[in-house]
Amino acid sequence: MRQRIQNPILSGFHPDASALQVGEDYYIATSTFEWWPGIDIYRSTDLVRWEWAAAPLQKPEQVPSHLEGNYNSGSLWAPHLSYADGLFWLVYTDVKSSTAFKDTLNYVITAPAITGPWSEPTFVTASGFDPALFHDDDGRHYFLNMLFDWRLENPGFVGTVIQEFDAEKRKLIGQRKHFYKGTALGVCEGPQILKKDGWYYLLCAAGGTGYSHAATVARAKSLDGPWEDSPYLPLMTTKDDPSNPLQKSGHACFLQKGEEWYITQICARPLTERGNCTLGRETALQKIEWVDGWPRLTNGTHHPDMAVEIEVDSPVQPCTDHSETVEFTPDEALPVSFKTLRVPLEAERDYSLTVRPGWLRLYGGQTLSSHHRQTLFARRWESFHFTAETTLDFAPQNFQQVAGLILYYDTCNWIYAYVTWDEVRHCRILQVMQCDFKDFSYGSEAVCLPEGAVSLRAEVNRAEARFFYKTNGADWALLGGVQPAEHLSDDYINHRRKRCAFTGAMVGICAQDMDAHNSFADFEGFCYREMH
Repeated sequence: MRQRIQNPILSGFHPDASALQVGEDYYIATSTFEWWPGIDIYRSTDLVRWEWAAAPLQKPEQVPSHLEGNYNSGSLWAPHLSYADGLFWLVYTDVKSSTAFKDTLNYVITAPAITGPWSEPTFVTASGFDPALFHDDDGRHYFLNMLFDWRLENPGFVGTVIQEFDAEKRKLIGQRKHFYKGTALGVCEGPQILKKDGWYYLLCAAGGTGYSHAATVARAKSLDGPWEDSPYLPLMTTKDDPSNPLQKSGHACFLQKGEEWYITQICARPLTERGNCTLGRETALQKIEWVDGWPRLTNGTHHPDMAVEIEVDSPVQPCTDHSETVEFTPDEALPVSFKTLRVPLEAERDYSLTVRPGWLRLYGGQTLSSHHRQTLFARRWESFHFTAETTLDFAPQNFQQVAGLILYYDTCNWIYAYVTWDEVRHCRILQVMQCDFKDFSYGSEAVCLPEGAVSLRAEVNRAEARFFYKTNGADWALLGGVQPAEHLSDDYINHRRKRCAFTGAMVGICAQDMDAHNSFADFEGFCYREMH
């Protein structure tokens, strides 16, 4: 039977999908950039319902170059997941700089199962990013990535390179070949190869990751080429389709289900036509067919569909609501949806679930501007309209001790409802502060709080955010007015501030101590509820 599914299949900040089938299971790996644990992998048995399966990068040692100190939207870019010789192979990049030069350190790890244990990382090359492994049917393995050219007379993105990879010694062998330079769309990246019917098909991203993004295909009879571009160029884009709900379509990956073929794709849903995308870049699925030996979208165009039909054995209920309620108990780990910045937080040093059962204690860390060690837990926005609630018990001794509920994009873009101490009024205060690319402003007046815990609530409705609070059993009270939230998006930063940004908005809890780093804040529960 046929079942109709709605895109995206992974909503909110799930970019650069690498898709894979092993046995009866399908997998998708997505980028996490500066958010830790690194690389999220999802599993499905039907392409309809996807569930989180693993985050292979759990230990800082798995990124020997370390993410601490990395710039915003650097770190873990575009992973590639493959399977060969009884092992899952994961290659990924730690991007350390983004100027006329790029430091792009590529690593490979393996595991017998998607849940691990994953091997220690092996450094492979730093010639560019978006690495991939191709396992040929003759038993040979090849490593490919985009090549970045720092010379000012060249365009930076100068196509893709390939080199044989010794799977036992886990190192490159032979000579590197600059084998494909891309199309007139430019910015050739994200290379990956499929072998089918005696042809090698090279699927690339093109045009940059904004509204000109695209996916292209070339083929050759040999890895040595010559490579012929598809007559259906591009395979997919929304560059010429500004009203399509799935903007920024590109960076695709082949996936076969039975006799049918699909591609996963990157996409984004702007708040307005060609506007800001607070949910970040997401993952969608498109059906393709093979026409005269070339892949093409089954709709006969190069524009993606919002809905796709998939053959299933029986009806499947997709996951369309990602609401969750977290109770902080000593015998349960924090949810997999909770992420930290650049480094893992250490139990009993940075946080504790045991010192006050039923509460999560956060020990004050560095400021929200820090690229090193913040004490912050956050999860993705996966809906345009949601609420997030928590209860905070916090007794700051001075104004340098701060804790609260935050809407966060990066160190330069956030909205924070926080509690601190006011030495003039001799009371705890609650206030909203905004950071718009290092432009700081208050979003509310300071409210003196009585003793005891305070409940905090954030409500996001598309481009607007509101904060509420209540104490001692009172009703919810609005804190300030409407807070503009569009600056929590890659487009706002790219277009207005001329800086690359690739992640998505997050919501979470945090604590800072700019004094002695020894204060703490206790949080009772965390509820994220989507409003559909």
